Parts: sequence; C-alpha cells; structure tokens
Amino acid sequence: MSNQNGSTEDRSRGNLSDFMLVDGLRRGDEGAFEALFRRYYQQVYRVAYRLVGSREEAEDLAQETFIKLHSHPLADGRAPNVGGWLYRVVTNLGYNTLRARSRQDRRHQRAEEVVEREYPAKEAEQDPAEVASRQEDRRLVRHALSLLSWREQACLILRSEGLSYAEIAAALGVAPGSVGTLLARAETALRRQYFVLLEGGQRQ
Repeated sequence: MSNQNGSTEDRSRGNLSDFMLVDGLRRGDEGAFEALFRRYYQQVYRVAYRLVGSREEAEDLAQETFIKLHSHPLADGRAPNVGGWLYRVVTNLGYNTLRARSRQDRRHQRAEEVVEREYPAKEAEQDPAEVASRQEDRRLVRHALSLLSWREQACLILRSEGLSYAEIAAALGVAPGSVGTLLARAETALRRQYFVLLEGGQRQ
C-alpha cells in the first residue's frame, strides 16, 4: 500500500509547475527535488555531454548540477526559470572542466558531436569519393567550431540540443532578446572559419 501511495504522490508531483516544486524544495520536500530531477536530468546530461564529449564526465557534471540545486534551490524568491538555471550551471561546470584540459584537443571532440548531429552519415550508401569528401567536410567544420569563442560554441551547442531562446539566455547569462543576434553571429563566424579553412586546404 505504501508503494502505491508513493507512486501516486510521485505522479501528482510530476504534474506540478516548476514554481510549486521549487517552493516545495525550499521547504525541504525531497519528493519535489526528485520530481525536478526526473523532469530535467536527461536534458541537463545531454547538454553536459555535448560540452565535454565524455559520458562519465557528463554524468558527473549533471549530478553536480542537481546537487547545487538541492543545496541552493533558487532562493532569491523570484519565479524560477528552473531549466535555464540548470543549463547555466551545467554550462559553467562544463567550461571549468574544459579549462582543466588541453583545450584544443577537447574542443575538437566536443565539436564532433555537433557536426555528427548536423551532418548524419549514410556512408554505406555512398561511393568512396563521396564518403571521403563528406569526412573531410566534417573535419573542417569540427576545426572551424573549435576556433570560435566559448560563448559562440556554447550558443550553437545549446541550440542544437533544442533549448529555447529563454533557456539559452539563462544558460549564458544574457538577455533573451539578444540570443537571436548571438546565434546569427555564431553561425556567421562558423561559416567564415569554415571557408577560411577550406580555402587554405585548397591552396596546399
């Protein structure tokens, strides 16, 4: 009977708004925290993975993000943007992780995840020349992405994960109205770096 009651309570909390769950968390309701964890964990993990390119590290970063939420549940009294807050925390944690590594190598790995998402491979159906051309194109895009600023990379990665402009704004600590401009600039910078690399390769 107790398990049934617990399941009913879990389902009930799952229908609550973020505001109500955060309010419950502030009052020490562990069930509210579990509901928020279930609601956001997969997305937070995917953002972390896109940033650091390692499943184990992404899991650690996602868990650390939720530990921060549990310890400091958006205690400023405002209506919470929980998703945006979580994405900002995990983005900052991911950046700190990358700073502790060899930056350029890890940026290439991180960039590869975005490229694979944008350029899905169907190499088995293509002739060898087309496969080679596609592989070279991916390499150039990965390299171009790694040359962008951290904010430009993060903006493109977060958008590729389907985050809204409001969530990206919260994650990057910028005004929501500026996200469209930031994305446009990041995309322009990516194209510019790509064509510079492409032209350099053709000259060799």
